[in-house]
Amino acid sequence: MNNLIDIVLSPVNITLTILMLILVLYWLVTMVSGVDFDLDFDVDVDIDVDIDADFDTNIEGGNVDFQDISSTEVNKEDIVRNRRKPLKWWQVVLVYFNFVGLPFMFTFTCWIFIWWILTTMITTATLSYENTFGFIIMLFGFFPALILTKIFTTPFKGFFRNLNKDGDLPIDVIGRRGVCLSTIKENKMGSAEVVVENTPLSIYVKSLNGEQINFREPILIIKQSTDKNYYYAQSYITN
Repeated sequence: MNNLIDIVLSPVNITLTILMLILVLYWLVTMVSGVDFDLDFDVDVDIDVDIDADFDTNIEGGNVDFQDISSTEVNKEDIVRNRRKPLKWWQVVLVYFNFVGLPFMFTFTCWIFIWWILTTMITTATLSYENTFGFIIMLFGFFPALILTKIFTTPFKGFFRNLNKDGDLPIDVIGRRGVCLSTIKENKMGSAEVVVENTPLSIYVKSLNGEQINFREPILIIKQSTDKNYYYAQSYITN
């Protein structure tokens, strides 16, 4: 056991090990319900495409809610249909290795995990987890890990494609009251909870008139977006 810990925390493997621990912590935190991480950060995406509704993601004007990153998905069809210029090489790479078409954090986690496993196993077998040769193995494991990630994640594309983005969302959500689980305003997208027949449902919402709606504030669902990816809501505070 101590030898295994020494290997995963060795100079060669410690970077990927720390990254894996961060990802594990991330997924544990995002699975905790009722916790609001309304942390926004700017994302500068240099992508020469014209895409409506934020790449089908929760990105709007460069703002992303922390709890929504795990479900962020860039649709290949939207990129191909709406692009005005040829895709750059790194955009082609993202599409080819399934970072597009699947939730980004799902593919990213699979890639880091496979890369970490490959590096740990090979450096252990060659006893190179503490020398320069081990660093070379770790760096060269970058691309094989991408190939294995593509092979592993490809079967999930059909699974995610057949999933209803809104779960078992009933058609009568419009006009129902709910609770906003993010602070939203202007074009920022957030999540909300609507209870239908004693079943809580999670949906994505934007403010109808751009007015700020605070975390845990009661809302009324007014209408669905044209792309059917989210709903417009307004504050519903009663005296």
